[in-house]
Amino acid sequence: MHPGLFPRKPLPKYPEIKLATTPWHLSAHADLPNVDFVHIPTEGTLGITARLVCQRRKLRFSTAMHTKFAEYANILAGVPESFGYRYLRWFHKPAISTIVQSPSQREELLRHGFGNLDVVGGGVDVEKFQPQRRVERELPRLLFVGRVSKEKNIEAFLNLDISATKVVVGDGPDQERLVRKYPDVEFRGYRFGAELVYEYAQADCLVFTSKTDTFGLTSCEAMACGTPVAAFPVTGPIDVIREGVSGFLNDDLGTAVKQCLTLDRDGVRQEALRFSWEAVADRFLSVHKRAADAQIPEAM
Repeated sequence: MHPGLFPRKPLPKYPEIKLATTPWHLSAHADLPNVDFVHIPTEGTLGITARLVCQRRKLRFSTAMHTKFAEYANILAGVPESFGYRYLRWFHKPAISTIVQSPSQREELLRHGFGNLDVVGGGVDVEKFQPQRRVERELPRLLFVGRVSKEKNIEAFLNLDISATKVVVGDGPDQERLVRKYPDVEFRGYRFGAELVYEYAQADCLVFTSKTDTFGLTSCEAMACGTPVAAFPVTGPIDVIREGVSGFLNDDLGTAVKQCLTLDRDGVRQEALRFSWEAVADRFLSVHKRAADAQIPEAM
């Protein structure tokens, strides 16, 4: 079940994310009498409704935390992080298991008072994202892939003092301003499918600038194409990047980029295989096999 089954409206400042506006029609799309277990991967309108229906019908359910909701709400809308975490604790408390992206995210959430946390992580299609024949170029090619907006800290990439070609793949509310401010940067807009794989494979280094991501799927996609990743030593990258093998972490992003240019691309590709969808599915199944026999925690 997904928001596409309902009338939708775009989320303010995130128009590509559309929220279901009539989530109370959820039951019309689900054969709930024959459901044994529900997984709720979002805290949005549809997720709230699913949570309430599960509790009303005594259905066991798990949840997931894929983003730093509280931090994003603070950056984009000025909502105090304490309010965001209070809502998240309320939302996830009744779940038998809350799936998180990485061990460091789990430790961070434990400090914020969450429980029943299981690490599954993200995955990448390693058949789709593969190394390609590369074009020879005089300058290193540095790549940023993601939303062009404040919370992604993209200017840490754009301001790097390195002799290199900088390419941005993505779009967002800061695109027009940054195109004017950085005329030497190649802004490609959104890329999908083979075009996206090409951008990853042609890059010499993916520069991952976000300090608020819980995992960093773009890092895995780049690694699957043989491209190393430079990032800050924060939640997400510290669990995805193996230093000296698939990338480097450093508070000085320029130093991490220069180190990445020395890595063997075949080794980077091999490291990405541990994030295959098969591996992720096995971990997801293992969590739910254990959770299926658990008792439903009492709701708040």
